[in-house]
Amino acid sequence: MKTLIKRMMVCLFAAMGVMTLSAQRIYDFTVKDDAGKKVSLADYKGKVLLIVNTATRCGFTPQYKELEALYGKYASEGLEILDFPCNQFGEQAPGTIQEIHQFCTANFNIHFPQFDKIEVNGAGEHPLYTYLKSQKGFGGFDLTDQKGKFMDDMLRKSDAGYDKKNDIKWNFTKFLVSRDGRVIKRYEPTDKMSDIETDIQMELNPVLSVIMARRSIRKYLDKPVEHEKLEMVVRAGINAPSGVNRQPWIVRVVEDQQLIADVTNVYKQENAEQVKRDKDFKNMFRNAPNLICVCTPVNGGELDAGLLGENMMLAAHSMGLGTCCLGGPVRFLLSNEKCKFFIDRLDIPSDYKLNYIIAIGYPDEQPEAKPRDASKVKFIR
Repeated sequence: MKTLIKRMMVCLFAAMGVMTLSAQRIYDFTVKDDAGKKVSLADYKGKVLLIVNTATRCGFTPQYKELEALYGKYASEGLEILDFPCNQFGEQAPGTIQEIHQFCTANFNIHFPQFDKIEVNGAGEHPLYTYLKSQKGFGGFDLTDQKGKFMDDMLRKSDAGYDKKNDIKWNFTKFLVSRDGRVIKRYEPTDKMSDIETDIQMELNPVLSVIMARRSIRKYLDKPVEHEKLEMVVRAGINAPSGVNRQPWIVRVVEDQQLIADVTNVYKQENAEQVKRDKDFKNMFRNAPNLICVCTPVNGGELDAGLLGENMMLAAHSMGLGTCCLGGPVRFLLSNEKCKFFIDRLDIPSDYKLNYIIAIGYPDEQPEAKPRDASKVKFIR
């Protein structure tokens, strides 16, 4: 019985730890600068951050030069590089923080802020790094790269399962943090600085950062979107380009909660087993509180409507809203006579058809990005 209680307590504390981490943000942490003064990371709100654990006697130490080049190039645009020396990897960051800072300024003329030495793994690790690792785990080394293969061989000799853990593997591991405090990428010390620079450029550009951050949302808070915000989203949509400015689309924004509930009742009757399996089911539109219905002429206009929809989804994300482009509900609505009341309320002209529906609301999830296949892109030079 005592053993069972002990195990339950361990599980409880572990769960509480996960909940604490999930509730934290990057700006909740305090660190010490190179003079021992406490600094709140909230001071860096609105900046793009590159957080690095460094060492002065490592094979990767020349990366200080590359980091300073990035800082000199992008600091004026909102980049901050936060340097945390760490002596945990081969004891390659010896000396005091003052000695380390003197070395870095003398040899690499760095201007980005250096903080006091910390530990990034183990019982004494700084809570900041506990959080960073919880947000972005180890993704592996590039084994086609000579340095990546070397690191993998070296670490696997001492720990065959090293790649199953999210701890920091070596000096000059980096975390990229967006302007709004999301930890968006982790880079191993062997990753190319040119790739990191491209990601930094994307985050510094407000349009590109929205494009990179937008995800399809399938869980929403039970909170309708304000009418004014819906108006802004649609205004962004109808400003999309279209062939010879024909603007062939027709848009219907559903704010009537009862209408959504009524058509969902039809869906529930027709798909009782499916709905029963989904314990979170609220409505047939991914539980979104509002809908944007996009209609096109029966004889075309799909390309222009696609541009319209992308504008609206990106605008919604920039305003803190989530969206998901839906096709399944459209097929159900058009194939079921019992849904005619819903289609009638949309008031679609006879020479138009319902093309797709955008679910929109306040997100109740933060899904990770799905991998993108860059090999599908070829440049013809």
